[in-house]
Parts: sequence; structure tokens; C-alpha cells
Amino acid sequence: MGITRIGAILDQTTRAGKEAKVSIEIAVQDFNKEMNNADSLLHLQNYVQTKFVHAAIAANDLIDTHNVSAILGGHSWEDASSIAKVISETDREISLLSLAATAPPHATHRWPFFVQAVPTQAIQMNAVAAILKSWGVRQFTLIYETSHSTSSPASIIYYISEACRKTGCVLNHILPLTYSSCFSDELQVLKKQQHNYKVFVVHTSLELGVRLFQTTKKMEMTGDGYLWIATNEITNLFHSVNSTMISSLDGMIGVKSYFPEHTPDFANFRNRFQQKFRLDYPEDEQYQPGIFAVQGYNIVKFLKKNSFVNVDLKGPILERRVEIINVIGKGYHSVYWTHGLGFSTTVGDETITYRNSLDDVATSLWPVQPLHAHRQRRKLRETRMRVAVPVLSLFKEFVNMYVDPENKTVFGGFTLAAFDEIMNMMNLKHDYFPFNGSYDELVETLQSKEFDAVAGDVTILSRRYKYADFTQPYTESGLQVIVRVRSTISNQKWLFMKPFTLNMWWLIAGVAIYNGFVIWLIERNHCDDLRGSAINQFGVIIWLAFTSLFSLRGDKLHTNLSRIVVVVWLFVALIITQSYVASLASMLTAQRLEPSVTSVKMLKNINAMVGVCNGSFMDSYLTDVLGFNPAIIKSYNTNEEYAQALNNGSIEALFLEVPTAKSFLAQYCRSFVRTGETFKVGGFGFAFQKEFSRIIDANEALMNISESGRLKQLEDYFLSSRKCVDQLSSDSNDEEKSLSPRSFRVLFELTMGTSTITLVIYIIIAIKKFKNVR
Repeated sequence: MGITRIGAILDQTTRAGKEAKVSIEIAVQDFNKEMNNADSLLHLQNYVQTKFVHAAIAANDLIDTHNVSAILGGHSWEDASSIAKVISETDREISLLSLAATAPPHATHRWPFFVQAVPTQAIQMNAVAAILKSWGVRQFTLIYETSHSTSSPASIIYYISEACRKTGCVLNHILPLTYSSCFSDELQVLKKQQHNYKVFVVHTSLELGVRLFQTTKKMEMTGDGYLWIATNEITNLFHSVNSTMISSLDGMIGVKSYFPEHTPDFANFRNRFQQKFRLDYPEDEQYQPGIFAVQGYNIVKFLKKNSFVNVDLKGPILERRVEIINVIGKGYHSVYWTHGLGFSTTVGDETITYRNSLDDVATSLWPVQPLHAHRQRRKLRETRMRVAVPVLSLFKEFVNMYVDPENKTVFGGFTLAAFDEIMNMMNLKHDYFPFNGSYDELVETLQSKEFDAVAGDVTILSRRYKYADFTQPYTESGLQVIVRVRSTISNQKWLFMKPFTLNMWWLIAGVAIYNGFVIWLIERNHCDDLRGSAINQFGVIIWLAFTSLFSLRGDKLHTNLSRIVVVVWLFVALIITQSYVASLASMLTAQRLEPSVTSVKMLKNINAMVGVCNGSFMDSYLTDVLGFNPAIIKSYNTNEEYAQALNNGSIEALFLEVPTAKSFLAQYCRSFVRTGETFKVGGFGFAFQKEFSRIIDANEALMNISESGRLKQLEDYFLSSRKCVDQLSSDSNDEEKSLSPRSFRVLFELTMGTSTITLVIYIIIAIKKFKNVR
């Protein structure tokens, strides 16, 4: 192997640059020692990180003067991009291994030689989001430094926003700071935020972070009600500062880049690093290697593996583990978070138990005193939540309250059963308390903290978010209109034709005329009244056809053949007429369930009175949204009052939400129906105090009982009586089928067969007589 030339552009005024310089030199020495014929040369260029042009000048010198095949360096994206632009202007194959923890996705596409050689901030932000989710934190503030010494603010905002999108927390405020900022003014604004407790993620340099945290302590913005989380821009330097500076951050937690510190290889590297670091930088008091030293050494190993040129790795180095620390006194305690697995107290052991909640491993993190959020969670577990239940609920299937023989109030119903399931999954104890007031007043009690939650048939409305946080809906949403039903058949002028189909009527007429013709033909030689003109004889046939439907005039008939025809036809006609009478009677008495009013527009046009539930939101919805006159809206307290008002005409329509409308129609399934209109509203949800720390857990528990089928089981158990609603309302609109010839086929075949046989016999007898006469 020939001479390999490596360039390094490092800011040796920073701790990161110093550690990287020492570790890279050690790594190159190790490589040359391992490869006897290797002669790798390292060319170092020092620059000031705050001036981009310095990095570009250093890159030009390494390429033009030293003919390097790879360049290491660029602790920020601005520096790395400046170096990349210089390399792109040459026609040589040179790899750039960036030390910046942030880089846009397009970097490797724009510059194929660009390698993200250290893990990005994505894993750190994922760990922050996991902590927030574990404690049920919904909203937080990001504080970042705008100076060149920290990672790109835009990249940090992107990474933390992506992490929060997966966990459900919300970045609700961003505060940029410089070292010259007036912290007290900025913090005073944050202190006035209307939250139960305030959470801040701090991404600044160590120096600014210490100054910021000291200011917050003076302003009493630490301890109960506050949570401060530092990123690795601060925590990665803890090994390089004295204990006095660390103690100034007492009470802060943070995420820190992880690397294995307890292996034999690292122990050997630590000794060599400390010796060389003392010689190179004797003015520094702390000689311990940190993550920057490890990254510098690993970059050279990576180059060795890839033969220093034509580096294949295009994406960023991936890291899965993060150290989580809590500063206590002059030191800190650690636990760990592993992407895709969770929290643990140790690493490197195959028997590690991972937890989804940071609280489950917090005894290692907080051996002296728990953090506010931890105390908050522990307090929630130890105390029982006070849950208000609406007394005004009309539908016992949803909320059922009664006093048992021992004078105790018993709570039941579908809504409370579902709430019990959610609380059990969250491991929260609770007690129910009746509340006798409107639903708006019920939700407002959460703002005054009289109750911790509300469980009942409470509709999710935008105006109620001012007082409470809601879970997602646990029922169907929508507002429906209930009206009386009316018959659609009994007043039809052609109703008498409905019992039989048109084909049936034509067949009856045809068979009657045919039988009349047979009787006339047989009897015409024995009765002078059956003779005469053609018109007279046609009228006689029609008369015989239909009079034989209703009576048997045996004394008027002269032959047995005609008597047989009439007897059979009268038998058939008797059955047909009785069937007709029964079918017509049924149609006259049976109602068809059709809405008496078909639309809200019709109600408004006739200025009809309408009804709503007393104390519900529908008063304002009907007036503000649907445009009803407040004077025509009546409130009722029970289902019986609803039904009575609809039946006696006090109101023309009743407005109910979809779940309660189904329950009401199940109870009064033959008297009332829904119109076809449905108006979108929020549906029923459970309400908690604003900024409830476990609202995300409540939604997750609700989804679990829904997806597992448990919610459907509870719904079937408590609301099973509503199953007949759709069947009754749909079947009632279908007309009963009229009777067809198919129902009387055998009878028609009998009478026509008999008539035909007698006709044939008559013709045979007539032919014989005619022959005898001849």
C-alpha cells in the first residue's frame, strides 16, 4: 500500500475539536502500526468554527498542497457544507466524513462523496419524545441557541417535530436565544403560560445552558410545576467540566450520547488518550475522553475498512441507544433508552428488562428525590380521582344512577362501564359523584378543579375545550330529528284494488266470463231468456259470469252439467272473495311508518315547535347553527315527556344525538321515526382537567378497548334493546305484497278444468243428438 494522505479540519478551540484531534492521531498511529507497509499521513488544519470561510480555506490547502484523499471534520452543518463545496469544484475523488450531528437529507444526493460519519440528532429527539410520552406530557417549549457553535436550529426543530408526530406530543412554543439575550424578560413570558406544569427542552451550548438554568432558579421556575430537559449539546460535555458547574444544573434531566465506557478496549484507549491529551492541551484540567474522542477514533477505523477512498456509506451512522441522566448535587445518575425497546437500568446484558414507562426504572435515576413529573404521576396513582356524573342524563342505558336499599348511590350504564375499563388500563383509582346541573356547568367544574374528570353522555364541543381536555369520541357522532309517523295507504283512492295484483284481477275476470259462457251454452236450449239478439246474449253471459260469484241459483238451472260448473266456481269464488276481504282489512288497519315532517326546512317554514333535552347544548345549536327561533324550542327532562309531547302535538319534532336517538326509538319503535337528515356534532367523549398529564394514555386505552372488541361487548350488553330500530323503520316502509295468481293456482285450475270437462261432455252429447236426428 502506498502513502495515504488524510486531512482533518478541526476547531481546536473547542472541546469537541480537541478530543477529535487527539483520537484521530491515535487511530492513525494504530493503523500504521498494524500495517507494516502502510505510511498514512495525517494533515491537520485548525480553524475557527464561527467563520465559514476558514473551513473552506483549510479544505483548499489540504487538496492543493497536501493532495489528501479524504477529509475529516466540520463540527457544524455550515462548516461541512463549506468544505463540500470546495471538494465539488475539484476533479479528484475525495471523501468528506462529516462530524456534524445535523445534515439535511439532500446532502448525500447533492454530493455523492459526502458521508454523515456521526449519528444525527434524530435519535436524541426520539428519546426526548419518549420521555414526554412516558410522563403524559402533551405540550412543551423548545429553547435553542442561535449561535454557530450549536447544531442547526432548523434541523433540530425538524427532528423533534418528527419525533413528536409519532408520540402525540405538541411543540407549542419556540424560544431562540443568544448569549446576550435578556433571559428574565423571555422567561417571564413562558412563566405566564396557562398550563398545570410547564416543560422545556433546552438545546444550547453548555455555557448558555448553565446561565439560563441559574436564571430560572432565581425566578422560581424549577421544581414543582416545571420540567427541564437538556439535549446532548449540553450533556455531552459533562465529562469535561468540574463538579461545581454540573451542580449548577441540579434538578435538570437530559439526554446524552451513549458509548460503551466499561469495555477493556475503551479502558486501553482511555489511558493513551489521557496521556496524549495532557501533553497537547496542558491548560485543560479534565482529560477524560468523551463521545467526540470515540467518534474521531471510529471515523479512522471506518476509513481503514473502506480503504480510505470510494467510501460506500451514503446515509448517516445510525445509533439506537441514548443515556438519560438526572443531575443530582455534583454528579448525575443514568438510565438508558433503546429505540424500539424502551427504558432500562443497564445495557450490555442479554437479560435486560425493558420498560415502556420511565417511572418503572426511575429508582435508579432518582435515588434521592423524584422529579416533579414523577411525583405528579405517583400522586395520581395514590389518590382517587373525583369523577362527576350528570344527573340530567335521560337514557339509563348510558348513565344509570339509583339509590339501593342501603341508601347508597349506585352508578351504572354503558358510559360508566367504558370509563371503568379505561381507568383500569391506566391503573387509576376513581370515585363517582352525581352532578345536578347543565352539561356546560358540568364541564366547567373541571376548570375550578372541583372534579378531576367527567364521565357521561357529554358531547364534545369546541367551546368546552376552554374548560377541559376530551378523549376521542367513543360513540357515533351526529344530531338527528325524530318525528311522528303517519299512514301512507289507508287514504288512497284506489286502495280497494291493492289486495290483488293486476294479473290477478284480469285472471278473475277471464275465468268468470269463461264459466259464464259455459253455463250460457249449456242452459240456452232450456231457457228462453238466454236467447235473443247477439247483444242480449253477450249481456246474459256477463251477467251469469259475475252473479255466479256470489250465489247458487240451483232452481234456475236445468242440467247437472251447469250445476257442476256453478258449484265448483262458487267454491273457488268464496275463497277468493274471503282472501280479498282479509287483505283489504289488513291494509286499512296497518300503518306505514312515514315521517310526518321530512326536513328541518319544513319545520322552520311552518314555524313548528321542537323539543330538546333540558340542559344540553342543543338549545344554542338550534338557534345559532340551524336558525330556529328560540321561542319555539321546548326542553324536556324524560323520555316519557318527549313521547307525550310528540303524540299530543305540543312539538312536531325532537332533536337527539345518534346514540340517544337509537335508544329512544327502541323504546317507541312504532310511534316515531327519524327523518333522513343528520347534522355533524362531536359525539360523546370523556372530559379531564386541562393539561391532564395522561390524556394520551386515556386515548390509547380507549383505542385498546375499541380494537379488542371490549367496547362493542359493552355496547351490546347495555344497548341491546336498540337492535329492532333499523328493522322496524325499514320494514315499515315496505308495502305488503298484493295477492297474485300464484297463490290461487290450484283453485283456478280446478274451476277451469271442471268447466272445460263439462263443456266437452255437453259438446259430445250435442253431437250424438244431432246424428240421431239425422
